[in-house]
Amino acid sequence: MDQFVDDGSLDDNVDSFLSPDDTDPRDRVGRSADGSKGFSFTELRRIPASTSKVECCHFSSDGKLLATGGHDKKAVLWCTESFAVKSTLEEHSQGITDVRFSPSVSRLATSSADKTVRIWDVDNPGYSLRTFVGHSTTVMSLDFHPTNEDLICSSDNNNGIRYWSIKNGSCAGIVKGGATQLRFQPRNGRIFAAAADNFVSILEVETQLCSAKLQGHKNLVHSVCWDPSGEYLASVSDELIKVWNVGSGSKAEFIHELSCTGNKFHTCVFHPTYPLLLVIGCYETLELWDMTENKTMTLHAHDQLVSALAVSNTNGLIASASHDKHVKLWK
Repeated sequence: MDQFVDDGSLDDNVDSFLSPDDTDPRDRVGRSADGSKGFSFTELRRIPASTSKVECCHFSSDGKLLATGGHDKKAVLWCTESFAVKSTLEEHSQGITDVRFSPSVSRLATSSADKTVRIWDVDNPGYSLRTFVGHSTTVMSLDFHPTNEDLICSSDNNNGIRYWSIKNGSCAGIVKGGATQLRFQPRNGRIFAAAADNFVSILEVETQLCSAKLQGHKNLVHSVCWDPSGEYLASVSDELIKVWNVGSGSKAEFIHELSCTGNKFHTCVFHPTYPLLLVIGCYETLELWDMTENKTMTLHAHDQLVSALAVSNTNGLIASASHDKHVKLWK
């Protein structure tokens, strides 16, 4: 397998991986944005983010803030320009499992092993605006609806999914079918993907019904990730990544897959510049997968598991969070 050079960027041998002659990055990953030969993926910053394992991270929609959370029970807001701490959010009594910014308003949501979901005002984060109680066990994941500012969904490890009204401070619906991670389809948010066991359910937000069941993983699906258009969905298990053309949700079509040949897979994001390039978080490493050519490249990234990845389509940054207590920024 081709390797990155030591400084984390790619040298000229990248030509076998990314073809610089293509003009449409949708057809193939293509050349770098400046038109020069080759492609770079470089570590910008290593942040000692916690005294414990970091489990989750997410960029604000404007790319100016990065939220992180993990075993130390705190959510931290970082300024991505100065890399300074903006705020530390401390109310959860157990580890934080997921952090998500609202796409439209200045809010952050956190989920925790303490069975709660909390909503915070990013500009005034001294205390949470809402605490949602109702899950019977660890809340594994949550997400804001992309257009309905009042709606947030969360999932627990007992396959329970709950709809919450931020305005009313109450539960607005309960569905079975998600555990490890759930994510709304970007843009219109008519559907969301929920990973549970070795499959992914596509659920309609309005009817709360399952419109498709994406199967093919043999092991637990750790995470799911949409591309920015909401057309493609990637699902990740230890040994396999599958990419689906979901469209409206009712006719999800399997289009690509990658089997693990090195360190086990855990999480992934679509690259912000090259739509058919997937960045994969593994144990200690990041893997770049050009889906069109079905070629991969690997670089050492952390000293333990890469637990989460986040991407900003505004400034092109990618963040990796790890059990080594650090967060790294890449571009």
